[in-house]
Amino acid sequence: MTGLPKSDMKFLEAKMVKNKIKKGKTIFSEGSYPSGIFYLIKGRIKKFKSDKNGKEHIIYLCNSGEILGYPALLSDGPFTDSATTLEDSIVAFIPKADFLKLIEESAVLSARLLKNLSHKFGVLENIIVAFSQKSVRERLALSLLILIEKFKEKGKDNKKTEIVLSREDLSNFVGTAVETLVRLLREFKEDGLIETEGKKIRVINIKKMVQIANVY
Repeated sequence: MTGLPKSDMKFLEAKMVKNKIKKGKTIFSEGSYPSGIFYLIKGRIKKFKSDKNGKEHIIYLCNSGEILGYPALLSDGPFTDSATTLEDSIVAFIPKADFLKLIEESAVLSARLLKNLSHKFGVLENIIVAFSQKSVRERLALSLLILIEKFKEKGKDNKKTEIVLSREDLSNFVGTAVETLVRLLREFKEDGLIETEGKKIRVINIKKMVQIANVY
């Protein structure tokens, strides 16, 4: 919510209820109805949909500073996905009435939300199209490039960025079986494309990864 007028931020901060939430805890569930929105102060959250067999399909990763849950609130409908913390996080809850009141009064916030919705829809649409046309190897390479941007910290270059995801979460993001993911990661490591340490992955040959992802 950076860039909002000080008066808007002051109003939101006065209405926020901040909570420390452990890794792996659910923020909201697909099909439930929102009573407010969530602001990720610190940490990372995965948003995912579940198929009829209960398998997760990760569609987005949220970083600090992002708002969650507002599309359902604005449409007065249920959440179309679920959200769970990937690490210990600090999440603020802002009640529905307070958030809607500010939207009515703040042209800046309304414009920001509309822009974010358009951006996320465009990104999701591009990812769906790209993934549907790529092999699993290409999808993994593209996923690692996307995740570099999600896990990048200030002052670090891309080669030093550590992607920290369980193999199950990464396989759900790529859209493949864990066994296939592990095999491809091993191949990437043997080819000198990545380094691994437990759940951590570092891409050390970004130029080659871009070539494998086939994005030009």
